[in-house]
Amino acid sequence: MSVFLFKRLITLIATLVGASVVVFLVLEILPGNAAQILMGPDASPEAVQALAVKLGIDRPPAERYWNWISGMLVGDLGLSYAYSTPVSELVIERLALTVPLALIAMAITSVLALAAGIYAAARHNKLGDVGVMGLSQIGIAIPNFWFAILLILLFSVHLKWFSAGGFPGWDDGMLQGVKALLLPALSLAVVQSAILARITRSAVLEVSREDFARTARAKGVSQRATLWGHVLRNAMIPVITVMGLQFAELLAGTIVVESVFYLPGLGRLIFQSISNRDLIVVRNCVMLLAAMVVIVNFVVDVMYAVIDPRVKASDI
Repeated sequence: MSVFLFKRLITLIATLVGASVVVFLVLEILPGNAAQILMGPDASPEAVQALAVKLGIDRPPAERYWNWISGMLVGDLGLSYAYSTPVSELVIERLALTVPLALIAMAITSVLALAAGIYAAARHNKLGDVGVMGLSQIGIAIPNFWFAILLILLFSVHLKWFSAGGFPGWDDGMLQGVKALLLPALSLAVVQSAILARITRSAVLEVSREDFARTARAKGVSQRATLWGHVLRNAMIPVITVMGLQFAELLAGTIVVESVFYLPGLGRLIFQSISNRDLIVVRNCVMLLAAMVVIVNFVVDVMYAVIDPRVKASDI
């Protein structure tokens, strides 16, 4: 197990380094000048140059990359050009919304998908199976921003059960915060749960055809007992892998839904920072999202090895 973890850690570190280089280079080639945007189109070249020196964007790219990486290692993400606020404070403030939103969406996705996938597999080629697969196909086809608008029309405009947007903050209580995130989380979960339900169904059906499952049924074990006692543990291996990837996608892909519901999350911060040419905020936010995706994948690999010992055995 130690060899398996060591290899995965080396891969994680190498991926983070590669991601940092790509993020830095991509943002370097974007057109525009942060100092010019902040000073306005009528600012003199001398004033723009003075601000560029103050912000440090006049230095060579290699020096700026090293300063950025060394700062991140000690928790110093720099100062926002547009907000004149430490980037770490901005990111932590926005993560307090984005992470709970992704967690709630993942919880809804897991409950809906596992229940639907197992139900469909237990009724293979029957009406229940066809119905679940039809609904999942519709769920995959629906864009989450369009479904978000439908949820607002139904639950906010007509029924008036939820607010149409905005976030009251966690200071107003956990219940109010969760309530404000419920519709956005549901709009994010629809597509993900539809995908995961189909994968769960396929995994359960595939494992149920294995020799050990047929042997259990031949010994008189009921279909329900075989499903819950033998099939599900092995079927969860690909399901957990996909769940990890989906959670990473939810963390990195909330920008559209946050815009629809006017939520002050990390996605909106990135969008606003791009508009303001606040590259230091964009760079750190994108790198943070990339790091989250890589770390989640690392955790999934470890869980994969715990569930299926053959994985770590083949890696030694």
